[in-house]
Amino acid sequence: MAKTLREALQNRSVALTNSESQELVARILGLRDWNVLAARIQATRLPAPSAQANMPNADRTRIPVVPLRDMVLFPHMISRIFVAREQTRKAVEQALSGDRRVVVVTQRRGAEDRPNTLEALYSTGVIANLVDRQTQVDGALKVTVCGLQRTNIVRLTDGEHLAADVAPVEELEAQSTDATALSSAVLDAYQTYADVDFSALPHASKVRLGLPSIGDPSLLADTVAPLLSTSLEEKQKLLETRDVTARLRSLIELMSAGRPKAVA
Repeated sequence: MAKTLREALQNRSVALTNSESQELVARILGLRDWNVLAARIQATRLPAPSAQANMPNADRTRIPVVPLRDMVLFPHMISRIFVAREQTRKAVEQALSGDRRVVVVTQRRGAEDRPNTLEALYSTGVIANLVDRQTQVDGALKVTVCGLQRTNIVRLTDGEHLAADVAPVEELEAQSTDATALSSAVLDAYQTYADVDFSALPHASKVRLGLPSIGDPSLLADTVAPLLSTSLEEKQKLLETRDVTARLRSLIELMSAGRPKAVA
């Protein structure tokens, strides 16, 4: 697409570099930049998760764990994570040698360097694909993850790397009429919360913000949640809420309270 766009513009005496064309294509598709688009393309090419991930609890599967100090990952969310802890680096390497899946979960106490118990981690996290890995000049490891689905941690195994037996979380009321109606209310609340005039540029403004249509209430809720300026605990509660209608209502309540005031 970038090549076609560049050639078409060249015929009209408009010169673009390949990277500029890629950035334009990403914006046309409603994404922030080329890095995000490239990550999504790569995520679709990864090996499909094992069928065990969708089986009942009797067929739980064990997956390497990546604990986060100060962020909650949601399904469909793409994020870059800097990995400093040796145990987590080994978990990443283990995942890359297999099906590239990890369990990304937030730890309860950010200062804890080795959160290796069920008491140290929240019980609900996200199964994610490792999309990309980069080693920085200073030796730091940066990975890009793409959230796939909510999961409950059933048991932890602490060894060279932390691993978890997990069971997928089934959502409730995802396609109900209430969820659809609440989706529209969430978009209205976000317009006020983010101070964006959707009516002036209804499609473009939604695209710029990366908000999906209200046809998928769960996707909408999980897209809006990371955008809110709220506490880690509140975001974790949203992640743990299985009922999509309850999650949408919680979003509306949080946005109705407005953004927290800056502290001088």
